[in-house]
Amino acid sequence: MASNQFVVTSPPTDAISALKFSPEPDSTRIVVSSWDKNVYLYDLRDENGNVGEGKLLHKFEHRAPVLDVCFGADENEIYTASLDWAVRRINASTSEPTVLSHHEAGVKSVVYSKEHSLLISASWDSTLHVHRTNADSEPATIPLPSKPFSLSLTPTKLVVAMASRALHIYDLKSLALLSDEADQPPPNKVEIEPWQRRESSLKFMTRAVACMPNDAGYASSSIEGRVAVEWFDPSPESQARKYAFKCHRQTQDDVDVVYPVNALAFHPVHGTFASGGGDGVVALWDGIAKRRIRQYQKYPASIAALSFSSNGKYLAIAVSPGFEDGKEDVPEGVIKIFVRELGETEAKGKGAK
Repeated sequence: MASNQFVVTSPPTDAISALKFSPEPDSTRIVVSSWDKNVYLYDLRDENGNVGEGKLLHKFEHRAPVLDVCFGADENEIYTASLDWAVRRINASTSEPTVLSHHEAGVKSVVYSKEHSLLISASWDSTLHVHRTNADSEPATIPLPSKPFSLSLTPTKLVVAMASRALHIYDLKSLALLSDEADQPPPNKVEIEPWQRRESSLKFMTRAVACMPNDAGYASSSIEGRVAVEWFDPSPESQARKYAFKCHRQTQDDVDVVYPVNALAFHPVHGTFASGGGDGVVALWDGIAKRRIRQYQKYPASIAALSFSSNGKYLAIAVSPGFEDGKEDVPEGVIKIFVRELGETEAKGKGAK
């Protein structure tokens, strides 16, 4: 194994659903959610301040599998999305959970906007809940045209990728105003027009969406080994720049085997992005130059989630069986979290100075 990569101790015991680095500058904390009904908080630094396999700080038990997790205003605030329909806030210092809202089906995704103090959850009941985290108010409920699969946000926008290849882009300022008016008795369903409605450039079901750190656009991936790169600007010039490409495909016995692209993450400094597939491969891409920068060695199972640290020095890679082979049992020792320490130019784009 490469000397600049290590495995985190005490991984989850069932498939990993999400993994996020703390947004704090130079923090080495990671939060991970799993189908084993737990959320795990790790710090990659040991007692001497050295970054390595790290230690498990806390394990927060839930009543059902946890499908997503994110940090809030600071790294002591954690939000979770669970199959028991609940959206929770966990105080990491006290381990105290608070239920913020209940959807009417499993909660698939949660994202936190620091700029607007908003937590947005997306559920298989085809709604978004918009929670104002700095006020004691009911969340606003926004109906969606179909089931949400993935959420991602920038300082100004929220992208919702849904079934039927639908994408909605919302203006976060409008959502913040909406949640200010949410002090009415529930169910507080509100019809709000998205800033843009789009159809995915990909022909098959969307698996993941990730926004560019410069607020200019987003990448999305599908179950059919493709990634699309698009820009928010609705002008014909910007829309003419959008494109899609094939990836995460392998030739086996002269047959082209196509894998789902499960995970996408943008580098916070260079604006390049990583993709992770059901083939157990992680690749780095320059979306502007339309080139692959590098591809890492094959991991022991499907890539479930990816996250860069806020300073861009580390890439965390969650490896879990993706059941691409049709087998439902999880072999022991397959679930792992790898952390790669990136060289200074490792994630730089081809045209970067």
